Amino acid sequence: MAGRRLTRSFYRRDPRVVAPELLGKVLVHGDRSGRIVEVEAYCGAIDAGSHAYRGPTRRNATMFGPPGRLYVYFTYGMHWCANAVCGEDGEGVAVLLRAAAPLGGLGEMRAARPAARRQRDLASGPAKLCQAFGIDGSFDGADLATADGGVTITDDGVAPPPAPGISTRIGLSVGAEHPWRWYVPGDANLSRPG
Repeated sequence: MAGRRLTRSFYRRDPRVVAPELLGKVLVHGDRSGRIVEVEAYCGAIDAGSHAYRGPTRRNATMFGPPGRLYVYFTYGMHWCANAVCGEDGEGVAVLLRAAAPLGGLGEMRAARPAARRQRDLASGPAKLCQAFGIDGSFDGADLATADGGVTITDDGVAPPPAPGISTRIGLSVGAEHPWRWYVPGDANLSRPG
């Protein structure tokens, strides 16, 4: 997949700034690639909806590490979710990758997501995205900025939408009031409509 890998300095900012700028960028793992169309920001100590709200633990340690790492966690006892770590070392902030429009490696994605009936269902949610891209707990801590760990995010020149959709985050019991979800309006690959 052509494109320039995003640098560590791209991620070393507030996740509420990084998140909408990730729209249109390309998630790459081997032959699999997809355009990021939906994201959510998580803001550490000021955000009751964040895994980092109460400080570092063994589970969330990657969130407190260098920006540009992939924080992967297990949820509901069955699904993996992936986040791009942002901010400064020790801050505990990240952007959840919620959905992507498949671009390459469709055969591998379909093999990983046999229940997906349509192409737009391959990566239309954070757990589906991880399944489609073959991302699991072994990728926790992978370096997106260097592609060490086999996964990265690139910029192939497609700009984020000038007026992205904005809403509250999905599926939270606390911290749900913050409008920190951004998405490409009208994209067929969203986890749910705007």
